Amino acid sequence: MHMRKIIPLLLFIGLLLLAAACSNVSSTNGEQAKPTEKELSFLFNFASQTIDPHLDYTPLRAGVVETLVKLGEDLQIQPWLAEEWSSPDGQHWTFKIREQVTFQNGKTLDAAAVKQSLERAMEQNPGVKQVLKIKQMEASGQSLQITTEQPFPQFPSELVHPNTAIIDVSAPEPDKKPIGTGPFQVAAFASGSSLKLDRYDQYWDGAAKLSHATFSFNEDANARLSALMAGDADIVYRPPVESIETMKSDASLHLDSVVSLRTHELIFNTKHADFQNSYVRKAFDALVNRNDLKDAIMGGQATIASGPFLPEFPFVPAYEPKEIGLDAARKWFQQAGYEVEQGKVSKDGQPLSFKLVTYASRAEFPLLAQVLQSQAKELGITITIAQVDKYEDYLLEKGDWDLGTYSPLIAPRGDASYFLNVAFKPDGSLNFGKINDKELSTWIDKLDQTVDTDERNALIKQALTRIDEEMYYSYLVHPNTLVVYRDKVKNWVTSKSEYYMLTNQLDVEVK
Repeated sequence: MHMRKIIPLLLFIGLLLLAAACSNVSSTNGEQAKPTEKELSFLFNFASQTIDPHLDYTPLRAGVVETLVKLGEDLQIQPWLAEEWSSPDGQHWTFKIREQVTFQNGKTLDAAAVKQSLERAMEQNPGVKQVLKIKQMEASGQSLQITTEQPFPQFPSELVHPNTAIIDVSAPEPDKKPIGTGPFQVAAFASGSSLKLDRYDQYWDGAAKLSHATFSFNEDANARLSALMAGDADIVYRPPVESIETMKSDASLHLDSVVSLRTHELIFNTKHADFQNSYVRKAFDALVNRNDLKDAIMGGQATIASGPFLPEFPFVPAYEPKEIGLDAARKWFQQAGYEVEQGKVSKDGQPLSFKLVTYASRAEFPLLAQVLQSQAKELGITITIAQVDKYEDYLLEKGDWDLGTYSPLIAPRGDASYFLNVAFKPDGSLNFGKINDKELSTWIDKLDQTVDTDERNALIKQALTRIDEEMYYSYLVHPNTLVVYRDKVKNWVTSKSEYYMLTNQLDVEVK
């Protein structure tokens, strides 16, 4: 080979070696070796003012914290931070806490940490204390011994509750930066606005596929959808139902519609004289046209409810069909002892006037309130509508309302005892209607201590039949959960429980 050819060749090889060396230096310095940062923006419909896990569900939904057990899509409980549990009598329980789990500050999870967290949850949240009924706890290593106040065979299912999530209680500011065991740790929180998250690399079940995530809040359904279309959100929870066809026609979007464990209901304040009368409650139940609510207001994204639970649950009784409409309502008012003349209803010669409270994060509720207002007007009844903030607190603390709309998770643990305890016991944390039925409470207490499944189902049927006969609540529809997300989102699961949203498997495709 001629020298004039060899020299350029040697120069070319030298340049290649130099480039390779530079590349190695860059990798060593970490400038080019970093994996692609994956980020995702999730937009939810209900704002959190705090992210204290013992008071708010968002930290669990955002993958910051975890509970001892979780609810599967088959509505059966599964191990989570507790590997297993057992009880010889339904009152004395032993939980084996999973080993090699750390909090996001590096501290090891053990039974003592779980005990301290549960104690704090019961101190901070009376509802948690009420449903857990814990008398005593003892911790040793990874073994947690729990004794309930009485035999409580469904106790493990109550530990699914998001407010029983386990945190490091020694960490400061649990309302702004709780330290949990989940795949994401809190980077920043703006009350009522957003929660920013970073991956926790030492997560016990495998580091998350996402590097960062944002869990934002906006109660306006149309604004949530606009954010998705503008590229400012990747997943939107409960988009507007009137835009379903638009979303379906967009090939870049995926739309999930899953029947939920919620039930839309009309609440009656039984502290007020009119609504102490079951016939008045039945009259208002008759005023709601459930087909119109399902189809005209909710775009068909619901199932008509006969009672609080979906019909496939084994303890649901065979409900008697109900007559709906203005004439049916007039009949109930007459049975209540009210005057009905020329189609108008009055009491002691005076027209009726009521206050209905509702909230905006369920877009269909203000519309339902207006329809009910119009129906009542046909009977000569005036309904004033008020949209209020901090809705649950308002219902529990204020007495200036007569009717309300609400959408609780009826079976968040796959069992009826939770719902019956919190919604119908006099001190129940969700007993918005101020119901105090001593016989019903006795049946619920008996249910809580009953182990046999057939006996439990019989007691639940008995309780649900009584609730229907007294019309303590007017159950309207079981809403579908709608979620729309961009096609780059991978491994999203629309959960029936509405508990588990940002997981370590959630991913985005980088193009």
